[in-house]
Amino acid sequence: MPAPAVQSDPAAPMQWWKGAAIYQIYPRSFADANGDGIGDLNGITAHLEHVASLGMDAVWLSPFFTSPMKDFGYDVANYRDVDPIFGTLADFDALVARAHDLGLRIIIDQVYSHTSNAHPWFEASRASRSGDKADWYVWADAKPDGSPPSNWQSVFGGPAWTWDARRQQYYLHNFLKEQPQLNGHNPAVQQELLDTARFWLDRGVDGFRLDAINFAMHDPALTDNPPAPATNRARTRPFDFQLKLHNQSHADIPAFLERIRALTDAYGAGFTVAEIGGEDSDREMKLFTAGGRRLDSAYSFDFLYADALTPDLVADSLARWPNDPTIGWPSWAFENHDAPRAVSRWTSPDHATAFARMKLLLLACLRGNIFLYQGEELGLTQVDIAFEDLLDPEAIANWPMTLSRDGARTPMPWTGSAPDLGFGSETPWLPFGGDHAALAVDVQDADPDSQLNWTRRVIAARNAHPALRSGDLRMRYSDAAILAFERAEAGERLLCVFNMSASARAWPAGVEQPGTIVLATSETEATTLPAFAGLVLRL
Repeated sequence: MPAPAVQSDPAAPMQWWKGAAIYQIYPRSFADANGDGIGDLNGITAHLEHVASLGMDAVWLSPFFTSPMKDFGYDVANYRDVDPIFGTLADFDALVARAHDLGLRIIIDQVYSHTSNAHPWFEASRASRSGDKADWYVWADAKPDGSPPSNWQSVFGGPAWTWDARRQQYYLHNFLKEQPQLNGHNPAVQQELLDTARFWLDRGVDGFRLDAINFAMHDPALTDNPPAPATNRARTRPFDFQLKLHNQSHADIPAFLERIRALTDAYGAGFTVAEIGGEDSDREMKLFTAGGRRLDSAYSFDFLYADALTPDLVADSLARWPNDPTIGWPSWAFENHDAPRAVSRWTSPDHATAFARMKLLLLACLRGNIFLYQGEELGLTQVDIAFEDLLDPEAIANWPMTLSRDGARTPMPWTGSAPDLGFGSETPWLPFGGDHAALAVDVQDADPDSQLNWTRRVIAARNAHPALRSGDLRMRYSDAAILAFERAEAGERLLCVFNMSASARAWPAGVEQPGTIVLATSETEATTLPAFAGLVLRL
């Protein structure tokens, strides 16, 4: 199944992914084609025209692989097959073919730091200390007093070690105990993961998002982590009390990334983006994308867990990714499947409409790739999930101190007047948002001033202007409310100005207002910016 034409030279200045707009689909919640309450691959295929209508370049699919679903697909039991709740490999092939027909690339998650404990590799590894898979996971003896081999803590709470009576050893898991840590140092493990990537590339996949890739290797000496200095943020998990120096971010990871990059380059302009969180993420993002021979981009968490969207936050984030050939290419997102919906997190309901328009335009003006999470183009709000209805293991374990990820994973509303909102089942795996019927695709499609049609205009403008898609960025002004920066490319100069506050503000001093308006969220006078307003001017 041929992919859309791409530039095959990895050193080419404008590969398809540079400045791309990428749409994230969480398969369980996008569309249900068989009525079982869970979204699936055929449901995605049936709605790809919607994604194409937004002007997107690619789709990122969250995991759809065989899994016991303890962490909803991020616990993989077979890297090379589709879980039956999502469909079959033939359904996946049809999805890729349809996407390519529409000019969309397909990017899929690859989870290389851990598997499910139901994976045959782990079952073989725990069965014997001498089998061919004995060292495919991280095993260690107990300390003399029977306690775990190190003080490492898991992201989801509690020790990162679980005792296994079969091997009479502990195994490492940086997340759930059902997600044992692969031994990324093992050459056989690395080769198997590369062969898995090749399997999907052969099926027409155009790139990979590498999940939690900074957890791929650990300190083999199992050195204890030191305590973390106190901060002004609440510590809700034992994980927060440590500096994660030894259970992640090992110095050998970049060499493995170079092997991944060599493989994707061999397929011609494949795209790789790293998910890297944590206190040291900025350094690691640059390390993992350095030199043009590692990953193409890194996915920033700067905005996903931020308490507020402020000019200082945006200016500081952009400043860390200058137009420097020695520094990699950033990727930005305001929402995803792990973070609360932005309009619920960053503003009040009475400002939601204006804020949604402003923050979408701001995202599209950033230098780098941009990711939109399904429903973000509709301005979907966070759904309040009752404790008894929670499915997210992290939220259940740390309730009520951790905001549930379930609230951003609720079903996509397609038809406002339908009992199932067009999702495909009236009783989906998570409840519908109470206000989501009014935000449904068909409702907004009929309204030229809707958030959906605004998104189409914004992405079209980004695609039409090289300065927005791939140009340089120069900061012009920043204060507590106003942000202004310039984008420039191939003789085109655009001024992007945003009022990120809930009240009208004067035009920033020293920033001229010449030229013509390319795009504006609202009527804007020469001297005043309305609340939550944004505009792009051609200089």
